[in-house]
Amino acid sequence: MKDKYKTLVAGGDMRQVYCALRLSEEYDTSIIGFDDEFIDDDISIRSAVLSEGESFDCIVLPVIPIGEDGMLNSPCSAVSIDPLSISRTLRPGGVIFAGKVDERLRKIFPGYEICDYLVREELSLKNAIPTAEGAVQLALEELPVTLNGLSVLIVGMGRIGTALAEILKGFGADVTAAVRNESGAAKARIHGIKSVYTAKAGSDYGLVFNTVPSLVFDREKLSAFGAKTLFIDLASKPGGIDFDAARELGIKAIWALGLPGKTAPVTSGEIIAESILEVLGERSGGDA
Repeated sequence: MKDKYKTLVAGGDMRQVYCALRLSEEYDTSIIGFDDEFIDDDISIRSAVLSEGESFDCIVLPVIPIGEDGMLNSPCSAVSIDPLSISRTLRPGGVIFAGKVDERLRKIFPGYEICDYLVREELSLKNAIPTAEGAVQLALEELPVTLNGLSVLIVGMGRIGTALAEILKGFGADVTAAVRNESGAAKARIHGIKSVYTAKAGSDYGLVFNTVPSLVFDREKLSAFGAKTLFIDLASKPGGIDFDAARELGIKAIWALGLPGKTAPVTSGEIIAESILEVLGERSGGDA
């Protein structure tokens, strides 16, 4: 089993360290893109040295694998890593795993299978919990009041929205879901919270979580809230809040991207690893 897929985990934040640690239980796994200060003494993972001519069957890249500068996204490394140097280590027939795959990555690995682990349903479902927990943790840090009794609006009742609803109920918050249709309203009822159609949502909330990746709160809607409300946007780009307008209106709005990697790197890394193991098992006919 250990020799079946020689694996390289390259770049990313701390969740990739724990992804590598989980993968190392099954395969010969190495890591690159992390300075020593980020690897605790009790974490035993071999560091790869690309100049030694190693090759790999599987390369695991981070969520957003390539930065704006064209280099590997490696915030835990003081040295920039050219993704082309990573691509040269992939054996014929190898596979690349990454989150938010784009055309730049496909051009670097032409002809290879690329799997975007973020589109896997099991990962999305599991990842909703650390995202929601991280969002609530952020709210607790930023709010001057308790969540208990606070009026909270959740925009969107997808995986993250429903996870948020359950956590916030436990805090005793007064939770309402802003939904687009009756399906969303039904989900809100199932989770024991109120609902309102997004277009008719009022402004009497102390905390608003947005999970919808399209503009929901423009300048006009934001101006109805005022500075009393904290906005936390959990949606991927382009997000759902006009942040320039919020700043000009004196409203605190936080775009909380990548929360799982910041607040729960161990769990998040293991979730990524489990998804990768599932894909490799599927490629091997169930015998990974």
